[in-house]
Amino acid sequence: MAYALHFAASMAACLLTAQVLARSTWTWRSPRVAILCWQAVGLALGLSEMGLPIAVGLAPYDRPTGSALLALGDDLVHGTLPPGLGAVQLSLVALGFGIGGVLLTTTVRTLLHTVRAQRRHRELLALVARNDPAAPGALVLDHPSAAAYCLPGVKPQVVVSAGTLSLLDRAELAAVLSHERAHAQERHDLVLLPFTALCRALPWFGWVRGIHERVALLVEMRADDKAREAHPEALGRALRRFATAGDKITPVGALGLGDRDLDVRVQRLLVPDRPPRVLGAVALAVATTVAALPISLFLS
Repeated sequence: MAYALHFAASMAACLLTAQVLARSTWTWRSPRVAILCWQAVGLALGLSEMGLPIAVGLAPYDRPTGSALLALGDDLVHGTLPPGLGAVQLSLVALGFGIGGVLLTTTVRTLLHTVRAQRRHRELLALVARNDPAAPGALVLDHPSAAAYCLPGVKPQVVVSAGTLSLLDRAELAAVLSHERAHAQERHDLVLLPFTALCRALPWFGWVRGIHERVALLVEMRADDKAREAHPEALGRALRRFATAGDKITPVGALGLGDRDLDVRVQRLLVPDRPPRVLGAVALAVATTVAALPISLFLS
């Protein structure tokens, strides 16, 4: 039962760490580190939710979860089970694997849904989009609304609308294109994938959607930081123009410039701040430790 308590403690640590991350403001100053922390917490929470019922069911073995699972497999092959391991305990083990199966299946289904949406949109772009020397390396859609987004994948594609070309000057457009290319280079679609899948697996938990929104905002801030390196002033101007542009278009499966909290992002760019290296390192160490506990229980 001690190993079940370890998984329970890991879940509690995940929830506490998530609350601290959600209330912290340093994460906006160091979005890349904050994203890594959220990923570690999400991994630890999923493994702990899976491991807790398994560990309770395998308590008669009095071994770490990984070793107990190997022993259970050997006992099932030979038709012998230790005293105290009955139908209830086996049901708990099955429940744990069921939780893992739901999380994995939802992630795969979310990935396939996104890939299909991206493929359909690429086929549409091949019909209606055009190249334009004003937006080098991007496709242009003849639409009056403001749109600038990255269609990620093995061959990512940056797309802007004709409305965006008329909205921004040359420097601002270059900053926007840099922002979208940052999404593609760092595969931010894959960063968001497990959090999107978690929202679909647990749609009735508002705090899960809140975590997704926070990570999505951090992803946009990370792309802002990459674009700001080459276009420190133009990006802020471009975001302000997008904030007042009215309707903004971002298709399913894409990452768009104007999707999230433009006012917050503009204010952040106006007051550049050095990343809190010490605090970020401490937060990353804590998140790594939280993730290491359930992993070690499964591997030992």
